[in-house]
Amino acid sequence: PNLTGQGDLQFNPGGKPTVLTFWASWCAPCRQEFPLLVAAQANNPDLAVFGVVYKDIPADARAFVGEQGASWPNVTDQGGDVASAYGVRAIPQTFFIDRNGIIRARVFGFTSRKDLDAQLAKIR
Repeated sequence: PNLTGQGDLQFNPGGKPTVLTFWASWCAPCRQEFPLLVAAQANNPDLAVFGVVYKDIPADARAFVGEQGASWPNVTDQGGDVASAYGVRAIPQTFFIDRNGIIRARVFGFTSRKDLDAQLAKIR
C-alpha cells in the first residue's frame, strides 16, 4: 500500500528515466542518499522516482519522508514481496531504469552527487 494510505501505487517504469529505491528511516546510508535524490528530482523534471519502504514502521517512514521533503510516491512492503521480486535483501538499494523499462544499473548505496549523476547518465 501507498505510504500515505491512499491506495496502492502502480509502478510502471517506461517512458521516463526512473529511479526505484528501497530504503528505511533507520538506515544511515539511506539518510545520506535521500537529499541527493530530492535534488536530482528537482533538477530533472523528467525523472520519475519511486520508493519502497523496507522493514520499517510506516509512521517513522512517513515522518522521514516529510522531514526530507521527498515528493515521490512511496509504498510499504510489509510482506517483502516487492523486495523479493527485485532480489533485495539489504538496503539501501537503488535501481536505475531507462525509458524502455530496462534496468540499467543496480546500486548498493551511493554517497555523492557525482555517484548519482553517473548512474542517471545510464538511463537518459
